[in-house]
This record gives sequence, C-alpha cells and structure tokens, in this order.
Amino acid sequence: MTHLDTELIKLKHQLFEMWSLVISQVETSREALNNFDKGAASEIAFKEKMVDTYELKIDRDCENIIALNNPVASDLRFTLAVLKINTDLERIGDFARGIARFVKKCPKKSLNPELLKACQFDDLIKNAIEMLNDAKLALENENSRMAVSIFSHDDFLDDVHKHSNKIIADYIRKHPDEIDEALNMHSIIRKIERIGDHCSNIAEEIIFYLEAKVLKHSPKKELK
Repeated sequence: MTHLDTELIKLKHQLFEMWSLVISQVETSREALNNFDKGAASEIAFKEKMVDTYELKIDRDCENIIALNNPVASDLRFTLAVLKINTDLERIGDFARGIARFVKKCPKKSLNPELLKACQFDDLIKNAIEMLNDAKLALENENSRMAVSIFSHDDFLDDVHKHSNKIIADYIRKHPDEIDEALNMHSIIRKIERIGDHCSNIAEEIIFYLEAKVLKHSPKKELK
C-alpha cells in the first residue's frame, strides 16, 4: 500500500465520521421539533462545533493530498469529491441547527400537531434523513445506481416546498393566532428542502468519483 493509499483511507474514514455526526444532527432536529425538546435542540448546537472542526480538518487534508501526493484519475476525483461533499455536509449541519434554534427560542412548550401535519414536517425530514443515509451507503459501497436513486427522493421535498406558500396561507386562515409559528414552519420547510438539494449535490459528486461524469447543471430525469 502506497503512502497515498493510506492518506485516502484516512480521509474517507474522517468523512464518514463527519457524515454520521451530521445524520445524527438531522435526526435530533426531527426529535427536537416533534417533541419540542429544548435539550435535544441544545445537543445539536454542541455537535455543530464538532462538525465545523471536521470540515476544517478534511479541507486541509484534501489540500495536502493534492499538493504533496499529486493524485491522478480516480484518486484525484475522489479527493475533489470529498472536498465538495465536506462542504455540503457542513451546510446540512447548519440547517439542522437552524431548526434547533427555532425550538430553543420559541416561548411555547409545544407546537400544534395540526401545524406539523399540514407542513408534512415528519415526512419531509424522514425523506431527507433517508437521502443522507443512502448517499453515505452509496459511497461506502461505491454504488453509483444508489447515488442516482437519491435524485428521485428530492422530488418530494421540492414539491412540498413549491406549494408551501399555499400550505402556510391555508393554515394561517384557520389559525390566525398562530402566525409566527406558521411562518417559522415555512422557513423550516425551506431548510429541509435545502438539505435535499445538498444531498443531491453529494450524489452528483459520488457519480463524478465513480464514473467520471459531471452532472452539475445537467438534467437528471433520464438517470432516475
């Protein structure tokens, strides 16, 4: 095994550790909002610092691998993919923290379950968590077909976000005393939709690494 091989294995191990941490953040944000658990929300803020530390370390290690080892072909594609996946994972962690921030700051002790149901919060965030897990498995197993399947999952998130203005407006008409909570839920829908976008970005990078195909700005319907 060459020195480069060793460095790439270490890099992959660090990325998967960070990935698991980010998945945990998103799962905890689901728990925090469903149960209005301020303790769970505080846990996300603590984990965010760990995610930021991983991001800086992985960025630095990728730069060192490129500068000192001159990787080529699939090794170079892997290193470049990790650089971008690293950024996407950090942003997903930020969105999970945004959900937690709402729970921590809201003076109420619970949310109207009807609001969560109207916004399809649980279905949305479970879909996002599934996308994150599938993307991680796709890279672990070097399975490009699994990576492609992630694009279809994103359609549901996009559809709910597209209709979120009507969803929230209808809810406010029925519950005019809950305007603040409803508008915050609109923001949370947007955060979850963005998590889906970053998962799709990650899937693109996995396909780039495995198949040397650049999918950015390309239509993906034919791949689904």
